[in-house]
Amino acid sequence: MTVGGRILRSGVWVGGFAAAVLFAFAAPAAAATVTLTQVSSDPYTNSTSQHATELEPDTFANGSTVVAAFQVGRFFDGGSTNIGFARSGDGGTTWTHGFLTGLTATSGVGGTTGAPFERVSDPSVAFDAKHGVWLISSIPITSSLVVPFVFVNRSTDDGLTWSSPVQIPPPAAKSVNLDKNWTACDNTPTSTFYGHCYTELDNPSQNDLEYMSTSTDGGATWSVPVSPAGNPHGLGGQPVVQPNGTVIVPFESTTGTISAFRSTNGGQSWSRAATVSRIAFHTVAGNLRTSPLPTAEIDNSGKVYVAWEDCRFRASCSANDIVFSTSTDGGTWSAVTRVPIDDVTSTVDHFIPGLGVDRSTTGSGAHLALTYYYYPDAGCTAATCQLDTGFISSPNGGATWGSPTQLAGPTLLADIANTSQGSMVGDYISTSFNSSGTAATVFAVGKPHTGSVFDEAMYSPSLLSVASAAAATRVASSDRVLTPATGQGLGNAIVHKD
Repeated sequence: MTVGGRILRSGVWVGGFAAAVLFAFAAPAAAATVTLTQVSSDPYTNSTSQHATELEPDTFANGSTVVAAFQVGRFFDGGSTNIGFARSGDGGTTWTHGFLTGLTATSGVGGTTGAPFERVSDPSVAFDAKHGVWLISSIPITSSLVVPFVFVNRSTDDGLTWSSPVQIPPPAAKSVNLDKNWTACDNTPTSTFYGHCYTELDNPSQNDLEYMSTSTDGGATWSVPVSPAGNPHGLGGQPVVQPNGTVIVPFESTTGTISAFRSTNGGQSWSRAATVSRIAFHTVAGNLRTSPLPTAEIDNSGKVYVAWEDCRFRASCSANDIVFSTSTDGGTWSAVTRVPIDDVTSTVDHFIPGLGVDRSTTGSGAHLALTYYYYPDAGCTAATCQLDTGFISSPNGGATWGSPTQLAGPTLLADIANTSQGSMVGDYISTSFNSSGTAATVFAVGKPHTGSVFDEAMYSPSLLSVASAAAATRVASSDRVLTPATGQGLGNAIVHKD
């Protein structure tokens, strides 16, 4: 893609789609120059949703291929016109993009697809190494805002083209209205369950009862979803698979905890949920849509990392940090540790984390990469909040971290999609390591706009390196807890019908 345009700290944008954007920034992030590439834009014109808007991306990497999926054309009261995808074959340096077929009636550019659904939401990307298939799961939404099942689009040519969707059967419940799907696959050849893929979902019609569905044929067919033992209630679960085939699913419970359940038999059954930690959450200013949903990843040894936004290290819960906990078995979890992006006395509020772990690294040498959004001033208002995107990394399993880097911003809240639950860049983002050991990410940025047409699109920065041991001088700590974690999560009150 060609270079064209700059973004200035004042928020004045010049240049258009398919342009690389350079900008410099001030504290609290370290001084640097970052190149942004716009990887997609909203082409739709249906009058029922907001254009041009793209938001809520997930990414996954396999070798040098990185695939991102995201909402396109956000509706005010839930869902989007279609799911878009972007693909890089060189680890995240250059990108192509397109839009999935067969999801909604209005998703055909310049026409209709004939699909019966008005909207679609919650894209999640996975790769099945055994079957050589990329998967994007999503939830179709009817005009009455009901989600009857989960869709899965498949690609057998390394993410270049995508099939029409297959359906994951609905759970055997009297009332079904699903939410917050997430898909992951067992990609370890020595695992007993190599080639199994797992999708988490919840059913708000049953007070967010958690469910899991399994595929053993590259996502072509799926089992009827089953609930874990004890019938845990929550949402936003992210399955990760250990090398021995054990699946661990951290999620946000409706009782204000980050919890996790697991399966040791290829998804035939699932354990009772274990508590990772209770949540302490600072309500983010400006009515920005966000919640302490977890972001989970795993290293080469099977150590699980789960991170979320939390205010326990701030006096009077004045702002959120990004915190994390680890486990080797999904049942016992480490003390919650703060990512040291800045000092606990700063005014910065951090939220919507997307954690990546280099799966070729392990233990005290595990490479971690974290993309997140933040406000420099936690006390801002809807009119004054400046939304930035940041990045920080650790070369040693989260023990110490390098300096943070600002990737984008500032964006004003008036320049991103408006929803019934607040201004929106997404309930989640993601960071993925390619085979070269650099991190790729895709996120939403809103440019200044006039009138009713937004300019909120998907961008990717130049490849991000993990800090060296010498540069990683910021020490992570679980000390100095100033606000007890009382279980102040927001759960389904905030993030339903994404």
